[in-house]
Amino acid sequence: MLLLTPAPALAAWHEARTQHYFIYSEQNPDVLRDYATRLERYDSAVRVARKMADPPLSDANRLIVYVLRDQESVGDLAGSSGVAGFYRGQASGSVAFVNSERTKNKLDLDGEVVFFHEYLHHLMLQERPVAYPAWMREGYAEFFATAKIGADGSVTFGAAPDYRGYELHNNRDSVSLRWLLSGSTDKMSGNEFVSIYSQGWLLTHYLAFEPSRRGQVSRYLQGIQKGESPLKSAEAAFGDLKQLGRDLDKYLARKTLPVQTIPAAQISPGPIALRPLAAGEAAIMRVRMRTDAGPKDGEARYIAANARDTAAKFPDDPVVLVALAAAELRTKRYDKVVAAADRAIAANPRALKAWVYKGRAMMELAKTNPAAADWTGIRGTIAKANRLDPDAAEPLMLYFQSFVEQGARPSPTAVEGLLYALEMAPFDKTLRVMAVRQLLVDRKIDQARAAFGPIAYDPHGGKSGQRNLEIMGKIAAGDGPAAIAMLDEDEKKQRNKD
Repeated sequence: MLLLTPAPALAAWHEARTQHYFIYSEQNPDVLRDYATRLERYDSAVRVARKMADPPLSDANRLIVYVLRDQESVGDLAGSSGVAGFYRGQASGSVAFVNSERTKNKLDLDGEVVFFHEYLHHLMLQERPVAYPAWMREGYAEFFATAKIGADGSVTFGAAPDYRGYELHNNRDSVSLRWLLSGSTDKMSGNEFVSIYSQGWLLTHYLAFEPSRRGQVSRYLQGIQKGESPLKSAEAAFGDLKQLGRDLDKYLARKTLPVQTIPAAQISPGPIALRPLAAGEAAIMRVRMRTDAGPKDGEARYIAANARDTAAKFPDDPVVLVALAAAELRTKRYDKVVAAADRAIAANPRALKAWVYKGRAMMELAKTNPAAADWTGIRGTIAKANRLDPDAAEPLMLYFQSFVEQGARPSPTAVEGLLYALEMAPFDKTLRVMAVRQLLVDRKIDQARAAFGPIAYDPHGGKSGQRNLEIMGKIAAGDGPAAIAMLDEDEKKQRNKD
């Protein structure tokens, strides 16, 4: 509730619109412009370093970044006081929460390092959504997280993560190199899991700069994509793993390690447009943040109540009304969602999210009263959102989902849209599972295996991690029906839990 209570503002809320982000902050506009430029320089430099393409993004595919005053504010949103920043990759619109404080102690994480780490995950899946073993996923993110942005506009990658120093020098024996390369995170203790980050950084750094190892990491990754176990692929790519371990020890013992600097001339931050938020937008901002962060148990009704109060003050503001619809959706008051969405559409017919929320609510209402369900009308509402932005993933996912909820066979157009949505939002796990299941239904086993890889090797899979590896085993063995049955069982358990 404290997050919904207005606090003394440092400045008015502003939005910075860039090539890749919508950034919302109470920072001074000049400070916000500098901050937005730093984020864009980082994006551009990563793309140069990784030889990534940079296709234009529609508004629905820009990352929303909320810049809060301090770590405590981020922790309140995350539900944990130790969180310096967090990211949610989702088809409905990816969001990141960061704080603008810079740590004075190099042994501490700060908000920018956390953002760079999480954004690298975002970019890796956009670039190549494949089965990255845990050490690669986290090691690469750590490699780029310590980016140094020079006064001349250059960006340097590869600086040592001082906040991982203890694990690098005193805790490396907690996990063997063979275990690390195997990609398994099952039954790891806390200390062992932390080593994925530290040892992952070291292995990433060494393989990036050691000439004699050039090309090996690509062969390792290719073997995994072909269906080899990560350990077998590692032995084929790196040779004697004991020798690799000795080489890593020598590398870490060096007085200095190489870095990679991308000159400013190769970096293009692009245009940055700043605007102050209108009164209604500013008033509803805390509701938007709380909703996007994911309300904790019991919070949804309080957030929705605050949204209703704000909407009463700004009854014709489409941004406020869309936020109200989103908040009501969390409370499952679906008739209220439709009402708020209709008011938003009346104020702004191009409010894509209003059409999306209306479509979602109509679908839920149809499930409660199947006899009166108007699936043609539901799909028509979702299609209007799609026409507003054909590259937005959420309407494409919902269009496919409408057939599933109806109990009907998805049309070829719906399946095509689902797979395109996954291209647009490769970081959304729910969307990915949905696509994998459909690929299995269509007996496209190789495509299903490739699509399930990022889930199977997710280091943050938690209790479902081993289960996902078992599902991957069924897919790799060509047993599509068994994999579908396991996915359906997991979905049923999740629905019951919800």
